[in-house]
Amino acid sequence: MRGRWGRLVGAAIAVGIAVAACTRASSPTEAPPSPAIATSTTTPPTTTRGFEQIEHVIFIVQENRSFDHYFGTFPGADGLPAEDGRLTTCVPDPVLGRCARPYHTGSLVQIGGPHNDDYARTDVNDGRMDGFIRALLDSPFPCAETREAACDDFLGPRRQPDVMSYHDAREIPNYWTWAETYALQDRMFGPTDSWTLPAHLFLVSGWSAWCEDPLDPMSCRSDTELEEAIVGRENEPPEPLWAWTSITHLLDRYGVSWGYYPRDACRLTRPPCTPLGWAPAQNPLPWFTDVHERGDLDGHFFTHQQFQRQVRDGTLPTVTWLTPGDGSISEHPLQAMNPPLTNGHAYVTKMINTVMRSDLWEHTAIFLTWDDWGGFYDHVVPPRVDRNGYGLRVPGLTISPWVRPGLIDHQTLSFDAYLKFIEDLFMDGARLDPATDGRPDSRPTVREDVAILGDLRDEFDFAQDPIPPLPLDPWPDPGPASHPGG
Repeated sequence: MRGRWGRLVGAAIAVGIAVAACTRASSPTEAPPSPAIATSTTTPPTTTRGFEQIEHVIFIVQENRSFDHYFGTFPGADGLPAEDGRLTTCVPDPVLGRCARPYHTGSLVQIGGPHNDDYARTDVNDGRMDGFIRALLDSPFPCAETREAACDDFLGPRRQPDVMSYHDAREIPNYWTWAETYALQDRMFGPTDSWTLPAHLFLVSGWSAWCEDPLDPMSCRSDTELEEAIVGRENEPPEPLWAWTSITHLLDRYGVSWGYYPRDACRLTRPPCTPLGWAPAQNPLPWFTDVHERGDLDGHFFTHQQFQRQVRDGTLPTVTWLTPGDGSISEHPLQAMNPPLTNGHAYVTKMINTVMRSDLWEHTAIFLTWDDWGGFYDHVVPPRVDRNGYGLRVPGLTISPWVRPGLIDHQTLSFDAYLKFIEDLFMDGARLDPATDGRPDSRPTVREDVAILGDLRDEFDFAQDPIPPLPLDPWPDPGPASHPGG
């Protein structure tokens, strides 16, 4: 497979990734407006009763998978449309001159599709959700037009591009087992119709923007592409770049401990230190101006190995983020080294197992998600809350002894709900609101207070017996052989 892959991609890998992740859009994605308009409110949280049990909140963020791609056939979820057991979706395929149906794939490597504002607009197609192959054809991704024999590993049984593929418990058994045991969110939307960097900016700040002056929060304007922002910075120590306010400002203000765990935090330390994959697109927090202003580069940024040690010895901060740091464990398709998604599945399992086997388990909530849809098919029209999003659906899980067991949460959620959750639990309902947070910036929307945003606290029940931990094998035996349909 690698030989054919090399002949297909060659130089196109670099171009394909750059275009898919980084092509600047001329205007924000348009989609049918949501009936609920984004509004801001100062209403305090209704209750945090029982949440004193939650002393640690952990966010694990992987890459580039849509909800339908990972959980489209999960029982009870709003997954791939079907009637009488047959999938009914059929997306126009201009190359084959017919429509293409979703298909199950046992392949652990995908190409995926392009993903930024322009391509999201094509995918959504005014709410029809049928432009995924057209978007692929508009990009330099391999196997879009040719469908030649060398592409066999990346095509469906009727030669559909793998943007129409889906997985189930055969390929990602641990994710499915935890979804069955704990909670699955089937309306978790990416915060914006774009790529990794904007999504991670929203994750830690509720906004994605470009700042004319990296020292002036009022100079920032919405930008959900930002491809030029990190060019040449991959091998440089972080410096002030994002001037608006991150959630760490409020965490520090309220005395809430926090930690940020890229795969390798080497670039945050003083020489001598060998760079091992620091990625500013996946790990933008060290480039926030407020982090530099408070001197927070020291004592808050750690490696995955340090995360595991801190869990075991009971020194883990209250709020933590784990990001993959590079493509080898991120589950991102179309990587030059072509790693299987099981690498990421194993990494996530190891991190969660560490918590489950520790004394922290009964006082922890783990939230697992993916930063964007990766060009893969999803059938749900994303609601619009402002010019920046929401984006297409991504998988979301909550893993905690106090979550309602087997819950499928149908609330409308986005990464803004993560900010809202920790603000309500640990900061008396404070918000990243320029009018109240003590560090005004020019953000257009207080995302935590958008009217349609659900409340993750509703997933918890502290009257129940706590759900036991369920550590799993990071490298489980493969399930039955794939039998693609469609």
